Amino acid sequence: MDKRTVANELLLEDAAMLMDEGREVTFTPLGSSMLPFIKGGKDSVRLKKMPEVEVGDILLVRLPGPRYVLHRLIRKDGSDLTLMGDGNIAGVETCKAGDVLGTVTAIIKDKRTVVPGKGRIWRALKPFRRYILGIYRRIAL
Repeated sequence: MDKRTVANELLLEDAAMLMDEGREVTFTPLGSSMLPFIKGGKDSVRLKKMPEVEVGDILLVRLPGPRYVLHRLIRKDGSDLTLMGDGNIAGVETCKAGDVLGTVTAIIKDKRTVVPGKGRIWRALKPFRRYILGIYRRIAL
């Protein structure tokens, strides 16, 4: 299979249309905001449009700009959502439930498929992320 690089706007809008039709999509995200659980440019994610999202889900969201993020839902207040990347030590994004394009249902790592958890322990370790990620980046990357 050939690998192709496509502009986010094109790829993710097409992916959103497919998910709206009830189909799953798989792509390789870029960036390091979801380390250590998703390695940008290496791991792939499978997404599907879900009827409901829960705190701990990894979501693909369209933000104004348009800008797209693949981050974990850390707070839900009605239709107001707050997201934060697992590889981030500060900074959040806020959006509405209607901005969610899909939910990660699987992470593909070297042909091995992993079902993502809710990240409860990782979220609890937020005060220590700076140190954990620093060590991780020195050892694993």
